Amino acid sequence: MVKTYPKRVVFLPGKQRNFIESVKKEKSFSWPELASFLEVHPRTLNDWKREQATMPLDVLKLLLQRTGKRMPQNVEIKDPFWYVHNGGSSAGGLAVYKKYGRIGGDPEHRKKKWYEWWEREGKYKSNLISFCKSIRKPNYSKDLAEFAGIILGDGSIGKTQISITLHSEDDKEYIKFVTGLTKRLFDVYVGTYKRKGVAAVNLNISRSELIRFCTEKIGLKQGNKIKQQVDIPGWIKRNKLYSIACVRGLVDTDGCVFTHRYRVKDKFYEYKKLTFTSYSKPLRESVFNILKNNGLNPRLAQGRDVRLDSVTDMNGYVRVFGFHNSKHLKRYKQ
Repeated sequence: MVKTYPKRVVFLPGKQRNFIESVKKEKSFSWPELASFLEVHPRTLNDWKREQATMPLDVLKLLLQRTGKRMPQNVEIKDPFWYVHNGGSSAGGLAVYKKYGRIGGDPEHRKKKWYEWWEREGKYKSNLISFCKSIRKPNYSKDLAEFAGIILGDGSIGKTQISITLHSEDDKEYIKFVTGLTKRLFDVYVGTYKRKGVAAVNLNISRSELIRFCTEKIGLKQGNKIKQQVDIPGWIKRNKLYSIACVRGLVDTDGCVFTHRYRVKDKFYEYKKLTFTSYSKPLRESVFNILKNNGLNPRLAQGRDVRLDSVTDMNGYVRVFGFHNSKHLKRYKQ
């Protein structure tokens, strides 16, 4: 298979650096966060910032899409390796390109040497632009327990980013709540990105310190939650108020309030029910036990649901747990 290379964007001298720095400032990113935002290695971003390399067109388009910026003025779109064929390239450079299909040596070798340097001394330097940006590290609280429930529900923890996926229309008000809760807890920037072709919004936080805090302090898991059969962390289950807050976060994200209608002879009846869905057995059982320990009568159904079926239990849930997601409260009151 022949490898294809993206077209490049050529700025006027000094303009590429100014453009990249303007995005960083506007988003309040650290350099590693901006690299994660653009889905590139920090060293690649540093080369673009220093204008030692041109930006690929596809990366620029991604940046424009995610920031709402317009295409910069006075830029040229060039074919890859256009410089090899112009008078400014040396005969040696042309020979290297013809032999290896690239300029600048073996990128895998450079990457290997960089990681060797990083493990040897780089990670111990506190004045690097790649130094991890700090976060606020809160103590255990109801808010932190609710955040854990939100992540266990509609969140995911990757290698470089934490992401929470919500419905772009139904969860409009809840998006504001989750964003505010996250900023209040950790003092971090929360990026909001509308996903193409679906009614979904991703709330993204690109902080390696927050990922470590979530896994080491909160007790959440990195990677696939279903394969790992995640559960509510022990520090939450041991505290009644924390348990209530965590279940609220879970139900607000992965729960559903619906109207059950039925007919007896000539009369029609209806009342509200609640269901929480998860394919993690330990998580379902923990939610079941927390509901039961707070005076409700939940049941397990279909191998994936925890349900409240009666008017009494629905009223009890609203009284004890409540909703921060207004769509559930509206359905309950309808």
